[in-house]
Amino acid sequence: MTVFRDFNFKLLVIEKLMYWDKTLPPVFSLREHMRAHGVNDLDTYVEDNELEYTILDEARAYFQELNIPAELLATVEELTFDGGHQVFMECAPVWDGEDDLFDVRSLDDLDLLPNLKLFTGGRALEHMIPGSLEILAARGIAARY
Repeated sequence: MTVFRDFNFKLLVIEKLMYWDKTLPPVFSLREHMRAHGVNDLDTYVEDNELEYTILDEARAYFQELNIPAELLATVEELTFDGGHQVFMECAPVWDGEDDLFDVRSLDDLDLLPNLKLFTGGRALEHMIPGSLEILAARGIAARY
């Protein structure tokens, strides 16, 4: 099983494979998952339980336990950091993007992506991890701002 050190970095990979490329099925829907567990109005549930600024435990557990085979990781040539990612909405359905909830904290997981060539969102990444653009450049990974 592939182990990621940074959960938020893993979410970027999941966004690419599950929601963009559709090569990592099944597509996870927090609304469907919660509906199956008796929560029909997810937004109200989140607000009533004061979970607006957190990753819901159900989503965290699903994505943490999700195994991404090395062969599939090898297909990732581009990653993007964008506050509007679907995977972020599946984790925190009423998140407003105004905090650091999904900030990447480490680039140690770059080792898991042997064919990564481009990181889009370089300005945001540099804000999250000062020096990250140099780390990418040293690995031959281009950054788009």
